[in-house]
Amino acid sequence: MKRDNKSSVVGFTLLGLFPGTRHVGFLICTILLVYIVAITGNTTLVLLISLDPWLHSPMYFLLSQLSLMDISLISTTVPKMLTNFFLGISDISYIACGTQIYFYSALGVSECILLTLMAYDWYVAICNPLRYVVIMNSEVCLQVTMVSWVGGAFNSLVQTTYTMHFPRCGSREVHHFFCELQAVLKLSCEDTSTYEKVVFVIGIVFLLTPFYLILASYVFIFLSVLRLNSIKARNKALATCSSHLMVVFLYFGPTMFIYMIPSALHTSEQDEGLSVFYTMLTPMLNPLIYSLRNKEVGEALRKVLGKS
Repeated sequence: MKRDNKSSVVGFTLLGLFPGTRHVGFLICTILLVYIVAITGNTTLVLLISLDPWLHSPMYFLLSQLSLMDISLISTTVPKMLTNFFLGISDISYIACGTQIYFYSALGVSECILLTLMAYDWYVAICNPLRYVVIMNSEVCLQVTMVSWVGGAFNSLVQTTYTMHFPRCGSREVHHFFCELQAVLKLSCEDTSTYEKVVFVIGIVFLLTPFYLILASYVFIFLSVLRLNSIKARNKALATCSSHLMVVFLYFGPTMFIYMIPSALHTSEQDEGLSVFYTMLTPMLNPLIYSLRNKEVGEALRKVLGKS
């Protein structure tokens, strides 16, 4: 096939979410609603945590960072998709495509690391409560947050640079609603099998390893919770932990299916559908199922509304 070295000039064509569907208008309205709810919920949570002194604790600080990541993650993909729909276009420039890959990959890895650190925070709070203030002090919280952001940014810089250097052949159509790494790789006219193995190894490091660390943390947490004498304290701990686990499974489940299972065993349509979970639905649900139902956050919200 003839190499298309003009890809850096003409860019790509995004086929969109579920191309060929008859109810495009309804789908776009639903996505717009999800985006508004996600931005509103996460922004509200960040503001509450920053304004209420009672929420200035390691757990809520990490929650605020998760909300910032969710705002950034959903804003990486949805605005471009909505803009293309309302303008009646489907193109994306080479630079914009590379930018999408970078931020999507960086935020995805950062969120994996942060969710692992949040599980560790709960492990220390429940299994080592007397040492919690010493272990999870403000300096440690700042350090673990920097590890999350910087780790994701560095990994994504390497992956994006390597992905975008491959020459394209013929078709510029990306079978996805955004410039997803594997979807863009499929347009290359060179053998990318070696790099796909590297992506698999990266998946083990940033997906499987954090997932197993989270599960191990919760095994110890549940064992400690079951030994609590107070039924009220036990139920409160289990409720909070179950919310975090729900977020973990919603995020890690689809991503592990896409990046840990060989591409030959799943279709582009399946990848698109699963991508909706961790790029749109999870950012929308996080503040609802994990944070805003928390009593302390609810009380902070009532205080702000009362003052208003």
